[in-house]
Amino acid sequence: MKNCHTYIGAKQNPVLVHFKMTATLYVLTKGKRITLAIRGVRWLDTSVAIITYLLAELSFLNIKIKKLYLDRGFFNVSVIKWLKALDIVFTMPAIRRGKQKGIKQFLKGKKSYKTTYTMTKDKDNSVTFDLWIVCKYKKGKRGKHGVEYFAYVVNKVKTNLDYIHQDYRKRFGIESSYRMKNVCRIRTNNKNPVLRLLFVGISFLLINIWVNLLWFKISKKRRGGRLIYRKLFGLKQMLAFLCQAVERKYKVAESIYIPGRLIFVNL
Repeated sequence: MKNCHTYIGAKQNPVLVHFKMTATLYVLTKGKRITLAIRGVRWLDTSVAIITYLLAELSFLNIKIKKLYLDRGFFNVSVIKWLKALDIVFTMPAIRRGKQKGIKQFLKGKKSYKTTYTMTKDKDNSVTFDLWIVCKYKKGKRGKHGVEYFAYVVNKVKTNLDYIHQDYRKRFGIESSYRMKNVCRIRTNNKNPVLRLLFVGISFLLINIWVNLLWFKISKKRRGGRLIYRKLFGLKQMLAFLCQAVERKYKVAESIYIPGRLIFVNL
């Protein structure tokens, strides 16, 4: 498969009572966002272990990473050192820590700029990386004015400094995936974490099916990119179609027979 923009995110998930969060991996290719892997993150799992597992899924599918976008939850020394050792092109937001020596010391000025920063975990564990600071003017949005700062850790990124913020915003598709996942998630009171994770996986699978239906059946080719008619076929509409198909296949129970009493209870 051709090189793909690849996104890794982690979200706290109260549904999975034995996992502290769910980590997901999805790719962006030709305008399509497809979730390829999910993993329930246990309390003892390290960030490096999570990324290693998700990237192994890409290798199995023979997908090459063009650029990797990571959630800010992976901002730590171990992850950055590991990705640099793998020679992967990546972007992730830096968490604003510290006052005098941390990331906050770079959030100043009125122009975007590039610098380097050495982050230290302990005496013998540190990493130096490229840090890009982006300045955006609020211009009265939401009643706010002044400069808003964004800090990004980058490795071998060829994107222009003025475009890096907009480029990273592509990964917000993963936020939409989590919201849509809740629309088609199977509701259950079962506390089995494996079953609950399976239900989360099914919800992402349904979203993938919807995305591919839009791409191959409810769109048309045009210059500048395929025109997709999302408003004509929303996710909820597809779920309604699936419910109708299941009802036709397996019929709908409209009454209950109580043995020994010859009683039918209509629903």
